[in-house]
Amino acid sequence: MRKNAYIRKNNQRMEVKRDTYLNKLIAAKSNGMIKIVTGIRRCGKSYLLFRLFYDYLITQGIKDDHIIKVDLEDRRNKKLRDPDTLLEYIDGRMKDTGMYYIMLDEVQHVSEFEDVLNSYLKIPNTDVYVTGSNSKFLSRDVVTEFRGRGDEIKIAPLSFHEFMSVFEGTREEALEEYLTYGGLPKLIGIADDTKKMEYLKGLFEKTYITDIKERYNIKNDAELGELIDIIASSVGGLTNPTKLGNTFKSVKKVSLSVNTIKFYLDILSDVFLVEKSIRYDIKGKKYIDTPAKYYFSDLGLRNARINFRQHEITHLMENLIYNELRIRGMSVDVGVVVLNTKDEDGKSLRKQLEVDFVCNQGSKRCYIQSALRLPTEEKREQELRSLKNINDSFQKFVITEDPIKRYQDGNGVVFMNIYEFLLDEDSLKV
Repeated sequence: MRKNAYIRKNNQRMEVKRDTYLNKLIAAKSNGMIKIVTGIRRCGKSYLLFRLFYDYLITQGIKDDHIIKVDLEDRRNKKLRDPDTLLEYIDGRMKDTGMYYIMLDEVQHVSEFEDVLNSYLKIPNTDVYVTGSNSKFLSRDVVTEFRGRGDEIKIAPLSFHEFMSVFEGTREEALEEYLTYGGLPKLIGIADDTKKMEYLKGLFEKTYITDIKERYNIKNDAELGELIDIIASSVGGLTNPTKLGNTFKSVKKVSLSVNTIKFYLDILSDVFLVEKSIRYDIKGKKYIDTPAKYYFSDLGLRNARINFRQHEITHLMENLIYNELRIRGMSVDVGVVVLNTKDEDGKSLRKQLEVDFVCNQGSKRCYIQSALRLPTEEKREQELRSLKNINDSFQKFVITEDPIKRYQDGNGVVFMNIYEFLLDEDSLKV
C-alpha cells in the first residue's frame, strides 16, 4: 500500500481548483440561456456548480437568498421532483426584481424537466444552471430539447495539472498514480490502492453500466461488457465495427452484428466513457471514417475494466495526451500521410504514415507525435518521418517522456517532455 499522496493542511483537504470550467460558467453568466453542465458520472459537475460557482457568486456580492440551490438527487427533496411543485418552490423563493441564480443538480429526476427549465427563459431576472446524469441527459438531449436555448459546458475528470495541484510527491510519482487510477475527484480521498481499485470497478458496474441499461433498455449487458473489454485492451489501436465483429467470433466465440457493435460504440460515446477519433488524410484534406481510434475519458476506468492487468505505458501516454488536448478545447483527429513511392524494381508503392494527432482549434492547427522514448537516432527519425512529409506551415510537436529540455530541430519540429506539455497550458504555443 502506498502512502497517502495528497496534501492536507490543518487536517483539511485542499480544494481542487477547476478554473477551466469555472471560467466557462462565469463567461456564460446571464447570457439568456440555460447553462447545462454535462460529463461522465462522478467527474465533479455538482462540485463545480454548488461549491466553486456558488462561492464565486458570493464573492461578487450576490446575496445567498438570491441563489436558489436544489439537489434533486437528495431524497429529502423528493417532492421537488414533481415539475409543478418545483416551479412553485422556486417562484416562492423569488421576492423582488433582483437577479436570481437557479441551480438544479441532477435535473433528470424531474419529469418534464425541459418545460420547467424553458419556463424560466421568459423571466428576465433568472439565470438557470443545471447538471444532469448521463443516463438521461446526454449532449444529444441538450441539442434536441433546448434547440439553441441551452449552453452546454462539458466537464472532464481532473486533468493531470489539476491532479498535481493536490499531490504530494514528485511529478514522476504523480504521473504513475494518474496513469493507473485516473482523475476522478473521489479518489483524492482514498489512500489505499485496493480501495481505489474497488471504487473504480464498482463505479463501472454499478453506475455506468446501470445507466446504459436504463437509458437504452438493454436486458443482456454481457456483449456490451465484452465490447468494452476489447476497446479497453486496444486503446490507441485502429479499429472498426467489422474488425471488432471478427474479434468477437475468433476470441469470444460470439456472433455480434456490425450494426449492434456500432450501436454499442455510439452508446459508449454518448455517455462520455469513450471518444472516437477518426482519421484525416492530411494531404488529401479529407476524412476517412473507418477505421478509427477510441480513447477512454478516464484512464482509471479503462484500467479497472481490464482488472489493472495491462499497463502499456505507450498506449496510456497516447490516451493521456488525447484527453489533455480535448480538455484544452481542441478537436483531435488521427492523421494519415499518404506517400507514393517506388520499390527497387520501379513498381509503384503506396504507403500510409500515421500522425498521432491532428489538432484543430478555430483557424489554428498543429500536429503531434506521442513518443514514449527516443533512445536512438533511428527511433527519432521513425517518429519524424510522417511529420517531415507534411507540406504546410502548421507547427509540429513530438512529446516524449525522456527528460529533455524543450528544443526545435532543423526541420522546425518542437520536442518537449511530457511534463512540460501537461503542466504548462501554453506548451503548444511557439
